[in-house]
Amino acid sequence: MTEERIIETRTPSGDTHTHTEIIRDAPAERRGGAGWAIFAVLIVALIVGAIFLRNNNSSEVAKDNAVADAANSVGDAAQSIGDAADKAADKIAE
Repeated sequence: MTEERIIETRTPSGDTHTHTEIIRDAPAERRGGAGWAIFAVLIVALIVGAIFLRNNNSSEVAKDNAVADAANSVGDAAQSIGDAADKAADKIAE
């Protein structure tokens, strides 16, 4: 805020002198905490993103392992069926 004051002074002999004084208030250096709040939110978002990516990667590995195990189980079952069929064919041939 700027304030302008005009000051008149009179001497004992009756002369009048004017003096203009301009007063400017210095802006208050008051800073809010918005910068720190935004910084904290960004850090939390980065941490959540890192956890999400880590869990997503772990679940992909677990899914791949489950598919591989299932494929091995199917292969083992097919082998067992083949062995049973061979034994049955041997018994019929006797």
